[in-house]
Amino acid sequence: MIVEDQPQVIRLVTEVLRAVGYDVIAAINGEAASEMIAMEQPALILLDIMFPQGPDGFEVCRDIRQFSDVPIIMLTAKAKENDKLRGFDAGADDYLTKPFSAKELVARVRAVSRRTRRPDETITASLECGELVINFARHSVKVSGKEVSLTRTEYSLLRQLALNPNRVMLHRDLLNAVWGQEYRDDVDYLRAYIRYLRMKLEKDPSNPKYIITSPGIGYMLACQDEE
Repeated sequence: MIVEDQPQVIRLVTEVLRAVGYDVIAAINGEAASEMIAMEQPALILLDIMFPQGPDGFEVCRDIRQFSDVPIIMLTAKAKENDKLRGFDAGADDYLTKPFSAKELVARVRAVSRRTRRPDETITASLECGELVINFARHSVKVSGKEVSLTRTEYSLLRQLALNPNRVMLHRDLLNAVWGQEYRDDVDYLRAYIRYLRMKLEKDPSNPKYIITSPGIGYMLACQDEE
């Protein structure tokens, strides 16, 4: 998949990659990219950095990394080291500077595909746990078909549990992932946010169906559909 606003670049990439056996789809801006990626689940993304409107490539890359580890190659006319480092920090796997040759494009795509390939691994765009549905691409949560409003921290905590369904997540791992290293021993903080989540997601927060406590160890998102 290519995310690029210049039609001539889209045509070039499409022609070159189709000639060596790849199927190619395109999005013309960052706003359309995340949802399209979640729907189409491409094997690799070529992502431009600069768009005339909407989020830039760095922001789009960070957004994609919220729900997918699909390989990403950043496309840009910039060749400064700081821009490359910023791209890698956002989650990019490689960097291709414009103008590039057909041979270089194919070589980079093949190289990134090889080194990032994980056998038997699929990209999950959403997760369903009974009546609880979490859409990672849209950052949305529904229970019984109704949208649930979560704060950024509440969603981040739920996402960590949802990425590991039916597995007990340790207190310190959840604290470290959601709040940072300095909070890893603040179990009371974690308990408070688990309580907030249960109040919003569970029919009976005192007898939770989804967010299960493993006493003294951590918490688990119970999803029978994922067993």
